[in-house]
Amino acid sequence: MKHPYSLRLKDNRSALLQGMKDGLPIGAGYLAVSFSLGVAARGAGLSAFQGFLASLLNNASAGEYVAFALIAAHASYWEVALATLVANARYLLMSCALSQKAGPELSLLHRFLVAFDITDEIFGITIARPGPLNPVYTYGAVIVAAPCWALGTAAGVVAGNILSARLVSALSVALFGMFLAVIIPPARKDRVIAGLVLVCFAASFVASRLQFLAGVADGTRTILLTIVLASLAAILFPRTPEEQPEQPGEVQG
Repeated sequence: MKHPYSLRLKDNRSALLQGMKDGLPIGAGYLAVSFSLGVAARGAGLSAFQGFLASLLNNASAGEYVAFALIAAHASYWEVALATLVANARYLLMSCALSQKAGPELSLLHRFLVAFDITDEIFGITIARPGPLNPVYTYGAVIVAAPCWALGTAAGVVAGNILSARLVSALSVALFGMFLAVIIPPARKDRVIAGLVLVCFAASFVASRLQFLAGVADGTRTILLTIVLASLAAILFPRTPEEQPEQPGEVQG
């Protein structure tokens, strides 16, 4: 019989490799999309290294765009911090959702590290993974995807102005493909999820057209829709713990 510690190492090694594998297409999309972010960073007067460091530490497109725009406008530190907090507020919801998958044995350090680099795509593949949260899986995806985002930003600072605006826009399609890859598999298996996805698309479109919501920032509008639709889904279609798929063998620390 193998020692429990060796089983733990084997499970975590497998989770790390799977996370790195799942992070590869995300990283490829980040490389392309962050080119345009690098153009914005260059317009704000940042060097390639500064753009690289900003993206490595933030890894949030909307928040970085806001920050670079405010830096270009010579805003104060407090204005940049507050605007970035509002633009990235949806990540608070994502971290709360992931905390529901974390077992009581998961240490506070792991919780902080997982929450630090949550992005829409990393959240999507982590929350869709069956069973309790294994932070090693998330680390595997992050160590592949996050450097790609930072490198793409640095490359955009250097070469962004050489590329045409139409080409940069075309490259951003890769990110939408990754979102579809996260949504479609569970929707095909569950009609309730498929219906909720369609409702979310429709609600987002309608909200962007309503006069009293059109002026609300995209991030704030997304948070409001998420709270309302998620609450309704939880009330109308509750799930018991027995209905959640489990993935045995993952040991967390």
